[in-house]
Amino acid sequence: MSHNKSARLTLHSQLAALVRRKPVTAVPETTVREAVQTMEEHQTGSIAIVEPESGRPIGMFTLRDLRRHVAKGHCDLDRMLMAAAGQHGMVVLNWRSTIYQAALVMAREGVHHVVVVDASGRLAGVISQSDIYELQSGGGKAISGAIRGARDMESLIAAADDIRRLAERMLAEGTAAEPLTELISSLNDHLTARILELTRLEFALPRVQWCWLSFGSEGRFEQTLSTDQDNGLVFAAPTGGAPTLREAFLPFARAVNERLAACGFPLCKGNVMASNPELCLSLDEWEGKFQSWLQAANPQALLNATIYFDFRPLYGDETLAEKLRAWLLGTSVGGPLFLRFMAENALRVQPPLGLVRDFAYDKRGAFPHTIDLKASGSRLFVDVARILALANGVPATGTAERLRALAERGKLGRDDIDAVIDSFFYIQQLRLRQQQSGTPAGRDNRVDPERLNELDRYILKEAFKQAKKLQSRLQLEYRL
Repeated sequence: MSHNKSARLTLHSQLAALVRRKPVTAVPETTVREAVQTMEEHQTGSIAIVEPESGRPIGMFTLRDLRRHVAKGHCDLDRMLMAAAGQHGMVVLNWRSTIYQAALVMAREGVHHVVVVDASGRLAGVISQSDIYELQSGGGKAISGAIRGARDMESLIAAADDIRRLAERMLAEGTAAEPLTELISSLNDHLTARILELTRLEFALPRVQWCWLSFGSEGRFEQTLSTDQDNGLVFAAPTGGAPTLREAFLPFARAVNERLAACGFPLCKGNVMASNPELCLSLDEWEGKFQSWLQAANPQALLNATIYFDFRPLYGDETLAEKLRAWLLGTSVGGPLFLRFMAENALRVQPPLGLVRDFAYDKRGAFPHTIDLKASGSRLFVDVARILALANGVPATGTAERLRALAERGKLGRDDIDAVIDSFFYIQQLRLRQQQSGTPAGRDNRVDPERLNELDRYILKEAFKQAKKLQSRLQLEYRL
């Protein structure tokens, strides 16, 4: 069970890791002919236009631009300069942004390149769609393209079916849980973003900043084959203006939720959806809601924290989500009492290891002699990672990313972290296998260890031992 993260990039790697060569550049006074010759020399389809003094990017010129100018019939290659020939509405991301963020921005903006800048704003590189496609399977590329080109719900419903079929095929071929759940989440995000894109055209939405949020497993990039909706909406509002804006956003949110349901993401039974007025809130209202949970620390508040604190932006103005994340991290770091309550709550669920036999089974209920791989398995890792991330100001939402970040900061032992993460993903892999096998709803996260082969039983037992070690770290942290 080894996932050597230094050996391969994932969608959660920083863009800096994907910039493999020095960017090809031109200045505003460069002629089209000189730019095209430079592109030919470097075998690239694009060239970044930079300010000569500062090195800051101010535009892009691509072979598409060249074709456009030639088609118009007024392109003098020796006279037209980059200042006039290039596009200045480029998408710029900081090199600490993730590859995943770049993929989403490309899908949302319909562009084929993003410009990457360093901390001082200087050009660091240019990332293309093909660079990101190299991290995906062939089937993933085709589905991404189909989603991007979809113009109606029929096409998106077909794409959703293709995502499920691809995931099941990759699982059958032995694809590991981490890249598989990454792929599922990535494609589902593209699908949701396209639904939002098409649906917003049908509504006269308020002219304010707004952002669609993902919660729960979707917020953690940990979607499996069996998942319902967990989403919300945040918007910017002047003092006293939130109720009116909410009424304007709710019909749009309802339409999006219904279209997601049509694509195979069931409406959430707990109503954790943006069409719920309680989850379609201004930034101030979201902060107030989070604050009330942090102060209450009752069972419902603790449950809410496990769902909503794993939020991330999916579509819209991401700065709203970033402000909410910064507020939450700042507040939770200063509110150790709530985190202690969260820790106590997390430790109430023990790994199902037996004193005499290998495993402790559920003895009562509808599914005797089974183990719930979600509630008694993956959740143990998720809960500890969330609490320690909040306590240490880690902005990541994914469980593995949180654990790696904590290890980097010296909050978890680096030697042990790979074993912990591999154990988490082994349990995720078993969940995916159960869901693929056609197990009825209600048991699709359950397994009878005696039906596993000897090796799987052994690894599952070792995985639960790693969960126990991780919980011990939480006990030590909060002296419980």
